[in-house]
Amino acid sequence: MEITDQAKADEYFEALVRRHMKYFGQSREEAERVNRINLGYYAGYYDDGTRTRVERLFRCSHPIFGAIARNGPPTPEEAFAAGRKAALSISEKV
Repeated sequence: MEITDQAKADEYFEALVRRHMKYFGQSREEAERVNRINLGYYAGYYDDGTRTRVERLFRCSHPIFGAIARNGPPTPEEAFAAGRKAALSISEKV
């Protein structure tokens, strides 16, 4: 969440992907997909500027709200509704 340079972001992402492939035995494609989802999700806990930068540097988006550059930040009502939907989905499976 602190990286601001594209070259450093690329280097970090490569390390994440290699680690994922090593420890989880997944293909590069799957490791890249999972790590982009994770980065997009974690960036959602930060301010809008950080989220925008992380999504740009790592070519990712939030897995629920999509890209902040395209959709803007979620409103409190949208965030609550998404959390409620996720909770209901989980409770239906239990």
